[in-house]
Amino acid sequence: MDKIIEDSGKKLYLISVVSEMLQVHPQTLRMYEREGFVKPRRLGGQRLYSQEDVERLGLVLNLTRELGVNRAGVDIILRMRHRLEVLQQEVEEMMDFLEDTTRRNFEKKIRRLFLEEE
Repeated sequence: MDKIIEDSGKKLYLISVVSEMLQVHPQTLRMYEREGFVKPRRLGGQRLYSQEDVERLGLVLNLTRELGVNRAGVDIILRMRHRLEVLQQEVEEMMDFLEDTTRRNFEKKIRRLFLEEE
């Protein structure tokens, strides 16, 4: 089996590749999976990590190695980060809605102005 697999144009990496990329033992990656920090895909018993998984693992390693955050702290940070991402998406959707509403109101006013001049 290749160490890097393409799926719908996205690269998926075997655990051996990810452990080399992040310079950690594969057992560390398995432990992070058990902790729920990442959930790699499975194919025939092989773990397949997406680029997003690798980035998330890099964040976990940075938090634990560089900042000294314990696993419970990492869990809290990851959950809060996810909530912030969801909130950001909701804010963007609301802004789009407001922009659409404002644009429609503006278009109505412009039409009325042009219709009144005739």
